[in-house]
Amino acid sequence: MLAFLGFAMIVVFMYLIMSKRMSAFNALTIVPVVFALIGGFTDLGPMMLAGLEKIAPTAIMIIFAILYFGVLIDTGFFDPLVAKILKIVGGDPLKIVLGTAVLSLIVALDGDGTITYLIVVTAFLPLYEKLGMNKLILACIPALAMGVMNLTPWGGPAVQAAAAVNVDILEMLVPIIPSMIAGGVWVLVVAFFLGRRERKRLGVTHIDLDLSGEIAATLDTGMDASIKRPKLFWFNLVLTLLVMAALLTGFLPLQALFMLGFAIVMIVNYPNLQDQKDRLHAHAGNILTVVSMIFAAGVFSGIIEGTGIVAAMADILIAIIPDALGPRLTVIVAILSMPFTFFMANAPFYFGIIPIMSETAAHFGIQPIEIGQASLLGQPLHLLSPLQGSIYVLVGLLGIDIGDHIRFSAKYALGTAVVMTVVGVLIGVLSI
Repeated sequence: MLAFLGFAMIVVFMYLIMSKRMSAFNALTIVPVVFALIGGFTDLGPMMLAGLEKIAPTAIMIIFAILYFGVLIDTGFFDPLVAKILKIVGGDPLKIVLGTAVLSLIVALDGDGTITYLIVVTAFLPLYEKLGMNKLILACIPALAMGVMNLTPWGGPAVQAAAAVNVDILEMLVPIIPSMIAGGVWVLVVAFFLGRRERKRLGVTHIDLDLSGEIAATLDTGMDASIKRPKLFWFNLVLTLLVMAALLTGFLPLQALFMLGFAIVMIVNYPNLQDQKDRLHAHAGNILTVVSMIFAAGVFSGIIEGTGIVAAMADILIAIIPDALGPRLTVIVAILSMPFTFFMANAPFYFGIIPIMSETAAHFGIQPIEIGQASLLGQPLHLLSPLQGSIYVLVGLLGIDIGDHIRFSAKYALGTAVVMTVVGVLIGVLSI
């Protein structure tokens, strides 16, 4: 009975989200409550609270990570980098596409696809148009970069995967850093291939250096120049490097690290209290959207664990999966994550399917953290999914058709996911 309720709940949950009958927040909150009540569970309060308690540290980290990177962007932290790259690439299509990849990989560190696309496209679109380069390349390369850098600890998929299998996010991500590095190298390889093809088609054009300055200046469009802090660039750079080093070494818990980093970057760049309030208000909407869903996910996971629904569903899967395939579940999850994260939103995949796979894998001696790691490796394809919002920002900025973008980029995104998965197998993160 519980297993049937569980599978029915997942189907309803996915249908409501994918058909846009409900928002992810509403579905995560209401659907498990309804099905738990149908199953005869009435004391849901303690279950929901337990789920919220587990998710709270992650939500705190997300709040201050968004604020930290948001303030850096407000200060114009990335502007000098953009100007320098534009000056280097000149009128060579190969250098331009490589420059697109380098800038995309760096800016995508904040884990926000919309911000990455805005900065990269705004910087490079004038060059692509002047030289007659294929704008699908300018759509493809940032999407590939986001497919890799989206796995940062403050990125949505990593947070959801860690919450779904109830493990520490940093402990889960550090072992797959080699896979992320390999994915980044793949992005550069694809950029080289596409850039060389454009160079053969168009040749190299001489562009006055003044033009690069004009293009870089377009980054200021629609932004208040008074919030920029160019004189504090080096301070912000050193602080960010220290934050990254502390993150990788585990010097402080992520929550405390980003709280401290945000406090410092805000005080130094915006010492005026009113300016600080304005910066907080500017990023409040993004924070509320993300964090509200994280708490809703806590309710979802708390109920399906507390009622025993996950365990019942896992028992069914254990009976179906041949014993020979059991020890290879990590690789199976990695492969399944490629189409699953394309055809559905992250929320139903990570909170509907991954907990079941994790519970199933435990019966074959596989730790939940390994399932969480495997589930992230299909993310490069998710960035091409019509179900995620940032893709519409990208195609809108470029004025291209979303279908053309997906058809052009899908094979390269699949390559990214395969490379990351193969490296995961080679370094022993994924068992076979």
